[in-house]
Amino acid sequence: MQFRRILLLLTALVASTITGRADDWEVLFDGKTLDGWDGDPKIWSVKDGAITGVTSEQVKLDKNTFIIWRGGELDNFELELEYRIVNGNSGIQYRSFELPDGKWRIGGYQADFEAGTTYSGILYGEAYRGILAQRGQKTELVRNDGKFEVKVTGEVGKSEEIQKNIKKEDWNKYRVVADGFHYQHFINDMMTVDVTDNDIKERRAAGLLALQAHVGPPMTVQFRNIRLKRLPAPKKVALIAGKPSHGYGAHEHRAGCMILAEALNSANIGIEATVYTDGWPKDESVLDHADTIVIYADGGGGHPFNSKLDRLRELEKRGIGMVAIHYGVEVPKGASGDAFLNWIGGYFETDWSVNPHWTGNFTTFPKHAISSGVKPFRINDEWYYHMRFAGEEAGVVSVLSDLPPKDTLVKEDGSLSRPEGPHSNNPAVRAAVLERKEAQTVAWAVQRPDAGRGFGFTGGHDHWNWGNRDFRTLVLNAIVWTAHGKVPEGGVPSKDLTVKDLQANQDYDVPGDFNPARIQAMLDEWAAARNR
Repeated sequence: MQFRRILLLLTALVASTITGRADDWEVLFDGKTLDGWDGDPKIWSVKDGAITGVTSEQVKLDKNTFIIWRGGELDNFELELEYRIVNGNSGIQYRSFELPDGKWRIGGYQADFEAGTTYSGILYGEAYRGILAQRGQKTELVRNDGKFEVKVTGEVGKSEEIQKNIKKEDWNKYRVVADGFHYQHFINDMMTVDVTDNDIKERRAAGLLALQAHVGPPMTVQFRNIRLKRLPAPKKVALIAGKPSHGYGAHEHRAGCMILAEALNSANIGIEATVYTDGWPKDESVLDHADTIVIYADGGGGHPFNSKLDRLRELEKRGIGMVAIHYGVEVPKGASGDAFLNWIGGYFETDWSVNPHWTGNFTTFPKHAISSGVKPFRINDEWYYHMRFAGEEAGVVSVLSDLPPKDTLVKEDGSLSRPEGPHSNNPAVRAAVLERKEAQTVAWAVQRPDAGRGFGFTGGHDHWNWGNRDFRTLVLNAIVWTAHGKVPEGGVPSKDLTVKDLQANQDYDVPGDFNPARIQAMLDEWAAARNR
C-alpha cells in the first residue's frame, strides 16, 4: 500500500510552519500568497493584500464554493479578520466539514455577512440545520422529542442598530469566538449573536475554517488581517475496555486502558480520560461529550461496535476521533469494515490480514504529532499486518512499519509456518512480504473529511509492553491527537512503570508460575536501549 501524506491536514503544529505568530495570535494569511489555503483558482486570488473571491457573468457558480484553510482543524478559538464585500453574500465557516458533492464544498457553522442589510452577523448552518440565530438574538439550540429547535432566550442588540454599525462596500472587522459549545459573533466590536448549542446529536466540537463565495449575482469579497487565538479547554477521552479475555498478562483491556487514562489525566495537558468497562458504557450518553473514543477489546464477530454502528456514525459525523487498539481493529467485512475504513482508515480483514507474533523494529517515523518524543524501539508483540486500508484518497499515514520476518509466513524449507486461514497466511500476504518485500504498517493515522481523526494500532496483545516508554507514548500521543488536543513537543509525559504498576487492575489472579524478574528484565532492557 502507498500512503499519501497530507501534511497540512494532519496537525495544528504544522500551522506554525506556514503562519506567523505574535504572542498568542497566529497570522493565517501572509498578505501576499494563498499558502496554506485551498480554493478554486478561477475564483480566489490575492489582490490589494487580501484574499479575494470574484464571480462574474463569465465565471458563475452553480453551488457555493469555499477557500479552505489547510492548517488543521479548530476547536476552541477566537478569530479576527477584516472583510469587504461588493454585491452578494459570503461568510466565515468554522468547525466545519467537507461535503461529498464536490471539491471546495463546505458545511457547518457560518458567521454570515452580506452586501444587503439583513443577515450580516447571524449564525447560519451551511448545509447544517439552517439559521441558528438571527441578528441581535441570543439562542439555545436544543432537540425536543427528536426534533431540532432554535429557542430564542434573549437579545444582544437591535438588528437595525447593528446594521448601522456596518460600513457598506468598505472594510469591517469580524470577530468569532467559539468556546466549548458557546458561540459569539461581533462586527466592528458590536455583538451580533450569542448562541449555546445544546443539540447533542448535531453539534460539532471541532472542524475546518473556510471562507465563502456564494451563488448568485456577480460579487467580490475580500479578507485580510486574518489571525487566530486558540482557547484552552479540556478534551474528554472515553476509553472503552472489553470484557476479560485471554488470561493473565494478555488482552488486559481494563488494565491497559487504566494505564493510559492515568497517564493522560496526570500529564497536565488539558485531557480528561475516563475508562468504561465490559465493552460499552452503562450510560452511553457519556459518549455525547467525548472528543475521542478509544476501543481496546476483542474484535471480530464479537466486537462491541458491531451492534452500535448507527450510534457511532451519529457521533463520528460530528468530527470526534476514534482509536482502535489490537484486536479492536478487527471487525467483520461489510458494514463494520466499511465503517472502520471511514473512521480510522483501515482494519483487520479476515482472509487478507494476519496475526503472528514477531519482533517489530521501528526506526523511522513520519513528521507527525503522533511521533513526538518517540525514539526508535524494538518489541515483540502480536503485530497484525497486511491490513485492509481505505483508498489513497483517504490520506492514511503510516506511523509504524517494518518488514515482518519470513518465518511469520513460511519455514526454512518453504512450507507454511501456519496453514492458510481467516487470520493466518494467504497468497496476497505472501506476495506482499516474501516477493515484493513491502514493509507492513502496524499503526496508522487518518484525517477524515468530517474533520475527525482516526488511529489504528495493532500491538497490545502482551500487557507488559505498556511498560515500554516509546510504545506507550506513541499511543498516548495518538489519543491526544485524535481528540484535537495539543501533543507536547516531547510527547505526552508519563511515569516509568514498574512491574507492580503493570500488575494492577488485571482481570485475572496472578498465576503460580508468574516470574516478575522476567518482566523487570524487559523493562530494564527497554530503558537501556532507549538511553543508548
